[in-house]
Amino acid sequence: MSLYHRYRPQVFDDVVGNQQTVNTLQADLEKKDRPHAMLLHGPTGCGKTTLGRITASVLDSKGRDFNEIDITDLRGIDNIREIRQRSQFKPMESKCTVWLLDEVHRATPDAQSALLKILEDSPAHVYFILATTDPQKLLPTILSRCSQYEVKRLDEKQMFRLLRRVVKSEERKLDDSVYDQIVMDSMGHPRNALQILDQVLAVDEAQQLEVAKHSAEQQNKTIELCRVLIDRAHWKKVSSVLGGLKDEDPEKVRYAILGYCQVVVLNSSDESKRDVAAIIIEEFMAPLYSCGAAGLVFHCYSVTKR
Repeated sequence: MSLYHRYRPQVFDDVVGNQQTVNTLQADLEKKDRPHAMLLHGPTGCGKTTLGRITASVLDSKGRDFNEIDITDLRGIDNIREIRQRSQFKPMESKCTVWLLDEVHRATPDAQSALLKILEDSPAHVYFILATTDPQKLLPTILSRCSQYEVKRLDEKQMFRLLRRVVKSEERKLDDSVYDQIVMDSMGHPRNALQILDQVLAVDEAQQLEVAKHSAEQQNKTIELCRVLIDRAHWKKVSSVLGGLKDEDPEKVRYAILGYCQVVVLNSSDESKRDVAAIIIEEFMAPLYSCGAAGLVFHCYSVTKR
């Protein structure tokens, strides 16, 4: 079993980071009039689905009464209508029925409209937990119907705490340089960090730093883009890496670049790299919603020319 699955939090007390969000969610669940529609939003790999599963457990929904669906696979209105139909039935083995809908922003406009009707008129025994990386793609009426909880990236201290806890539990040791590399490359995503750590712990100590770097690049092409920009690589290399990111959301890439460079500025011992990272942050401050991929390419090109 992978480290990510082995150390996935099972209760709220196990969650590292996002303490304010966890506290608010716990408080809301203890209310008599607790929300029946909840929206967890934030970057990928930061624990939205995990918090959704813990919430379902607190609500005492299990077995056939807990339904986790990736909307990427079921986008249409017919699928939402089926959920609505099944929601009319009483829970079979729990106190309530919970629907955890992941990547809900991928639902079609018609499916979102159908989902809104369910949220507005759901039975008392039914709870909906929506998870998304792009809440702005949801209907405003869905957003207003849900209690919203933002799940953020872990900061450096929180990430170090998570990694050290796992390494200690595995009865292993890591050099500080390896910890630093994983923290920087994970960009605040606990899932990314534990996936990198999994490969690092599988090799000898002398290989761990290189494996950490290589594993991160395999896992996330955006990390490779960050590195070539920081290293002031030739435009030919930068454009090659951009080619591998053509299917990625430019705004997500921009945000990841900012996060990576922030870590470099705060933690790197190399002043020249800190200076370059600061230049990149300045270049990528403006959102890319209006200019998309063209804007991403332009800003990357601008960085190579500064």
